[in-house]
Amino acid sequence: MLKNIHKSIDQLYPEMVEIRRYLHQHPELSFQETETAKYIADFYEKLQIPYESNVGGNGVIATLKGGKPGKTVALRADFDALPIQDEKDVPYKSKVPGVMHACGHDGHTATLLTLAKVMQEYQDELEGTIVFLHQHAEEYAPGGAKPIIESGALDNVDAVFGTHLWSTVPVGVLQTSTSAFMAGADRFEITIQGQGGHGAYPHETKDAIVLGSELVTQLQQIVSRRLDPLETAVVTTGIFQAGSAFNVIADQAKLTGTVRYFNTGIQKIIIDEMEKIIKGICISNDADYTFDYIKGYPPLINHPEDAKMVLEASKDIVEIHTAEIVPPVMGGEDFAYYTMEKPGAYFFTGANKEGNPYPHHHPKFDIDEKALPIAAKTLIGAYFGYQNASR
Repeated sequence: MLKNIHKSIDQLYPEMVEIRRYLHQHPELSFQETETAKYIADFYEKLQIPYESNVGGNGVIATLKGGKPGKTVALRADFDALPIQDEKDVPYKSKVPGVMHACGHDGHTATLLTLAKVMQEYQDELEGTIVFLHQHAEEYAPGGAKPIIESGALDNVDAVFGTHLWSTVPVGVLQTSTSAFMAGADRFEITIQGQGGHGAYPHETKDAIVLGSELVTQLQQIVSRRLDPLETAVVTTGIFQAGSAFNVIADQAKLTGTVRYFNTGIQKIIIDEMEKIIKGICISNDADYTFDYIKGYPPLINHPEDAKMVLEASKDIVEIHTAEIVPPVMGGEDFAYYTMEKPGAYFFTGANKEGNPYPHHHPKFDIDEKALPIAAKTLIGAYFGYQNASR
């Protein structure tokens, strides 16, 4: 049956591309994906596959119950876009100013919708139940995965699998991990309140830019000097806002950034050290501050047995020439909430487009659409692998 499923996926490749390009032209930001959710729901309505809308927000979940008893496995695709202007010169360029699918979620959605259409043909032969999990708001914490879980929609699901089309990896390569795969991703916001004044009289001020600059430098020493060198973490200040005129000393500086980690103990150390550094700099300079640390997605930890099922599934896919276990990456992903609750695994499907070297979240980001059927075949392969596993 699997060979026939692969053949059916290949036959629907043109439709898969059409769906992806339509979604690429009509992106919606996290928590605002109402039209995309309606598009997904309408697709299942036409197929007459039972579905539920507004799950945990804008989520859409469809259920295909097989003709034979078995386990219930969810296959997940996210569908939100990013606040980035699309700078590609392609016919399917985003039609929404300042918003684009710069991370491949349009491809994830096209993959899962097409797979649902294919699997409906084999429903009577199917063991178990496939849950097609279309998740909103992956890009922006608190994300869509957590409220979907909290809704109870996945209470009866036995396992969850998902993939990310990975633009920096060649088509035909599949990557995963049997443990930590993606980092925990937090955000911080710091405001330093000094005392502004004339640029010619710095001794009468408390220069927020100088204090902020010192703070940025010292925050970098948390990883290099205050953590075990064998631990992995990142502290990045991405935004530094201060000042309004060349001859005025700023009274306030705002810093915003991210922290990445794999070990929750390391996360705690970083938070404590940040607090000490900020407090120390401000006390020594008689300045005030506010420090908000927003915990985002936890580390994504694959279940070893399920990651191995993904690798095993790749052996039946002729387009995959390399399936490998790789070190974890520092990007974050709210699929982490699923593997905290259920067995399952996440994997990368190589989707590098020749002549397009741009990474995820870049204004010229694009994918090789030949990766879409590979993702679909691997997802359904993992489904069958879980059905056959002795648990």
